[in-house]
Amino acid sequence: MKTDIDQMRFDLRIIASWIEPGSKILGLGCGDGELLHYLKVHKKVRETGIEIKESRVATCIEKGLSVLQGDINEEILDYPNDCFDYVILSQTLQQVFEPDALIKNMLKVSRKSIVSFPNFCHWKIRFQILKSGHVPRTRELPYAWYDTPNIRVLSINDFRRFSKEVGFKIYKEAAINAFDDGKKGKVVGVMPNFFASYGIFMIGKY
Repeated sequence: MKTDIDQMRFDLRIIASWIEPGSKILGLGCGDGELLHYLKVHKKVRETGIEIKESRVATCIEKGLSVLQGDINEEILDYPNDCFDYVILSQTLQQVFEPDALIKNMLKVSRKSIVSFPNFCHWKIRFQILKSGHVPRTRELPYAWYDTPNIRVLSINDFRRFSKEVGFKIYKEAAINAFDDGKKGKVVGVMPNFFASYGIFMIGKY
């Protein structure tokens, strides 16, 4: 079973391009293992994943991935310092109760970490709020206020400020828009906090 990179979500392709071959990877909230499987097959990484949903863990195991079922906030505490080259947290930060604590723990156990999230200050979201006066619903944030798994919202600029307040370094970043069910996309270079729907950051310790 091989994952064609053209079939992966565009944001995951960006993340995959940042990973060095042969690295040791921890995927937090790794879902059905799409990214980890690609990295294992094509970049020969040594992968570990943590996913809370049993059905997704089963899918990962069927793909031959080493994935544990559990809460990422608790399970990451079991790993020693600097035991991974990268920890990946893809589109999950907005669902975390204590993001500062999780980021600090990610940077304890890894050389670098990669974080991505929907940008709540995208122009379509701003326009929906202005026009309707209601909490917006978009492809990136499709839930109603009462059934969303997202407990907080943030923007690309918020994350940059967060890096200074928490105390970690941003090594690399990409602002993107995705379309065609996320399979295609483009990098946004101009006013990313306004025009990009996702932010992706590679971070590390100072």
